Amino acid sequence: MTQNNLDSEIETLAGQMTLLEHLEELRRRLIIVSVAVLITTLASFAFAQQLVDLLARPIGGIQMLESIDVTENITVFMKVSLMGGFILAMPVILFQLIAFIVPGLTKSERRSLFIIMPAATLLFLSGVAFAYFVMLPRAVPFLLQFLGIPTAPRPQSYFSFVTRLIFWIGASFELPLVMAFLSRLGVVTPQFLSKNFRYAIVIIAIMAALITPTPDPLNMSLVMAPLLLLYGIGLVLAKIMYRPREPVS
Repeated sequence: MTQNNLDSEIETLAGQMTLLEHLEELRRRLIIVSVAVLITTLASFAFAQQLVDLLARPIGGIQMLESIDVTENITVFMKVSLMGGFILAMPVILFQLIAFIVPGLTKSERRSLFIIMPAATLLFLSGVAFAYFVMLPRAVPFLLQFLGIPTAPRPQSYFSFVTRLIFWIGASFELPLVMAFLSRLGVVTPQFLSKNFRYAIVIIAIMAALITPTPDPLNMSLVMAPLLLLYGIGLVLAKIMYRPREPVS
C-alpha cells in the first residue's frame, strides 16, 4: 500500500456523492474488511494455541483455569483466533476506514494521516505491551486474592477480561495522534488544549477508573501516569501540526 494508491482511490470519492452512493461505498468497504478478517482469522488458527498460552501467563498458565462447559475451550480458541485475525487485518481495516471517511480532506491532510498510520500502530502496540507487562501482572493477583476466597476462573471469563483490558489500554495510547490530527485539521487549537488541561486531567482520571480492573489507587495511577504523559506529548505534537481552518468562501 503506497500513498499514491491512497490518494488515487480517495480522489475518486472527492466529488459529490448521494446518500445511496455513500451507503453503497460503505457496503463495498465493509465486504473487503470482512473478507480480510475472515482470511486472517483462518490463518491465525496456526498460532492460536501459542497466543492462548501467552495470554494465560499472568494467571500462572492455562492449568490455573477451570472449564465447566463442554464447548467452552473451543469457544475460547475461536475468540482468540478472531482477535489474532483482527490484528493481522488491521492494515486493511485502517486503509478502508481512511479511504471512506476522508475524501473531503486536502492532499496535505491526507498525507499527514498517511504518515500517522505507522505511528498509530506503534502506539497501539506500546499500549498492548504496557497492559500485558505492567497492568496484568498486578491486576490479576489482586483480583484472585481479594477477600482471600479461592478462585478458579473460567477460560471464557478470563480471556474476555484480558483481551478487553489490552484493547482499551492500547486504544487509549492513541491519544497524542488524535490530538495532533484534530489540531492539523483546525478542529481544536493548541491553546484550547493547554487552557483546558485541568479538565483533561479529570477526563483522564475517569478513563483510568473505567479501564482499571481493580479499585485500588495504585493500579489506577499506573494507567493515569502514562495517559498524562501522552497528553503532554499530544500537546507538543498539536503545536507542531496546527493549521488554522481556512474560512469558507
